[in-house]
Amino acid sequence: MKYRAGNNVQEVDMATLTVRLPDDKHMRLKALAKRKHISINKLMEELSTQAIAEFDAETRFRAMAARCDVTKGLAVLDMPTVLSRSNA
Repeated sequence: MKYRAGNNVQEVDMATLTVRLPDDKHMRLKALAKRKHISINKLMEELSTQAIAEFDAETRFRAMAARCDVTKGLAVLDMPTVLSRSNA
């Protein structure tokens, strides 16, 4: 499937994921996507990217903390998130 990332179009493998949500949560996500002028699919992709980035940062932090490298662990906390606050 072709995927557009900014001005770049690239071929990537995509999977289909079915998620069951309460109707009220679905409607709120739909409203959020509309406000951001994106599809619900794009919104979920952005939210999942953010969740994965946070998970990866926590994983790196815990690994560094286990090795007692406080300086590197604190540096991870200073890294910018994948999605800027202006997109939130």
